[in-house]
Amino acid sequence: MHNRLQLSQLELGKPLPDWRLESIFDGDIPSIEDFTGKPLLILFFSLGCPGCLGRAIPFANRIAYENEGTMHVLGIHTNFEGVDVSKEKFLKAKEEFYIRFPFFKDYNYDTTFLNYGAGGTPHWILVDEEGNVVYSIFGSDPNNALLRLDYMINELKIS
Repeated sequence: MHNRLQLSQLELGKPLPDWRLESIFDGDIPSIEDFTGKPLLILFFSLGCPGCLGRAIPFANRIAYENEGTMHVLGIHTNFEGVDVSKEKFLKAKEEFYIRFPFFKDYNYDTTFLNYGAGGTPHWILVDEEGNVVYSIFGSDPNNALLRLDYMINELKIS
């Protein structure tokens, strides 16, 4: 459901609300249920965001690499400016930034971004193995958002 008046449908400790995504590379759109059984880290990013390209995507790549088989990482390209990005530009970015995780476009540029109450790009959502939201944070500062996110990921792996 898309609701611009009550922006965030996300509640900590509750199941992750449905997302609305579009395929970039002609693949199937995953359902939330496809990711249950293992923690899920969602990255909202934009190719026009320097913090996304310089810090967030490399961090997500590291998490995907270090936790292969024990954690899912999913990227959602959002574009709240409403500018379309070509498939060719996505392919170039995937190669240039060696993106190791699946990523999709947000429906109508920013539907899931708004529904999940994201604060901008990059924005992170951490979901436990049962599909419940455990953390949501905006930013890519290594000494703030990424450090806190790393702690939360490690706590999920310990429990």
